[in-house]
Amino acid sequence: MKRVLLTVKGKVQGVCFRRFTQQKAQSLGVTGYVRNKEDGSVEVLAQGAFPAVDHLIAWCEQGPPQARVDGVYVEEDEADEIYLDFSISD
Repeated sequence: MKRVLLTVKGKVQGVCFRRFTQQKAQSLGVTGYVRNKEDGSVEVLAQGAFPAVDHLIAWCEQGPPQARVDGVYVEEDEADEIYLDFSISD
């Protein structure tokens, strides 16, 4: 199992980034959450099989059609919470 915390920067709020990320994560079987941050970035916590999480990271580097991703910063996350689904948080 792989677990990462992503910070996605660029034009990523107001372009349905969270909804598209949730759909992609669910299609890959990845659990966790996505949320907007006050600084205009989006935070994604993703956990799941190594290839699925890596695929979600690669998708976040492009984002949905209306987004402009300037950078994705990836941190390994070692918390022990288990997420059963992928949710959109406020």
